Amino acid sequence: MNTKGDYIPGTCNIGPAEIKARRNFAIYAGVASVILIILLLVFHVAHIWRLTLFIPAASFFVGFQQWYNKFCVSLGLRGLFNFGNIGESFTVDQQENYQKDRMKAQKMLTIGIFFGLIITILFYILPL
Repeated sequence: MNTKGDYIPGTCNIGPAEIKARRNFAIYAGVASVILIILLLVFHVAHIWRLTLFIPAASFFVGFQQWYNKFCVSLGLRGLFNFGNIGESFTVDQQENYQKDRMKAQKMLTIGIFFGLIITILFYILPL
């Protein structure tokens, strides 16, 4: 697989292996969110503990976006891309491309945090 031909600044910065890893991460974070909700409700834990849902919920939303968009937030923030093996990365050469990647990564983080907060707040105010 080539290392640079599939890179599209601000659009796609990871290849199949990394996409699969992001998919798995999103699935695990989603399952962890559901399990946490069930445990908190079944064991009638103090209401304040519902706020812990934010971590797996936000992780799910960020992970899902990375999988769906084929774009890694961490690589985008650091000016890197990877279309090879997991753990390999290559530097984005042009400053303009790095800025596009950084903006995309920041937008994805903001969206993930926003939806993680919404889910957490809804769960917190749930009268169960």
